[in-house]
Amino acid sequence: MSIFSFHELDTLFRDYGYGAIFAGVMLESIGLPLPGESLMIAAAIYAATTHNLDIFTLVPIAAAGAICGDQIGYFIGRWIGYRYLAQWGRKIGLTQDRLDLGRFLFRKYGAEVVFFGRFIAVLRTFAAVLAGANGMPWHSFLLWNSLGGMAWTSLYGFGAYLLGDAARRVSGPLGIALAIIGGAALLAAFVFVKRNETRLIEDAKAEMRQGAPG
Repeated sequence: MSIFSFHELDTLFRDYGYGAIFAGVMLESIGLPLPGESLMIAAAIYAATTHNLDIFTLVPIAAAGAICGDQIGYFIGRWIGYRYLAQWGRKIGLTQDRLDLGRFLFRKYGAEVVFFGRFIAVLRTFAAVLAGANGMPWHSFLLWNSLGGMAWTSLYGFGAYLLGDAARRVSGPLGIALAIIGGAALLAAFVFVKRNETRLIEDAKAEMRQGAPG
């Protein structure tokens, strides 16, 4: 979200509205390294503070973008296969460590990865492609992808909307304090995700070594 200025966001949402949100979330879900989540959160806060967007329209549109993007990403992964991802995935941030992590998680957890992967930064962008490349049945992926997409956009969309509405009503020292607390929470969440990504990768490597033939 920080890569956009308020003026740029205002112009984007005023000129392109819900289409920009749908496209941004969908393209990130396909596997492109774009700030789809940040765009959705920014749109929800924008809706709360300006009322130029309707949150009850925004959230379903973002969910549709997430679900459509993941389905496209799944079929791309199914089409190109694991071997080509291992060869070319690094160009889009899909390193060998992340491929190993994805293979480990899909073999062990399957549907849970698709649903909860929406809420984990390292998995959100690549879960659909990895699901296809690892041969997850498409009907199972469609079900859990849809449930995860709706839960994720509802939580972040309505949560950000309520936060934005509360911030709009509060000013002065209390407003500054809330902004500082919110920034600290975001930083803590980022550190938590990075630490757990490293831990998951190490767990995947250890388990794969244990399961390898001697």
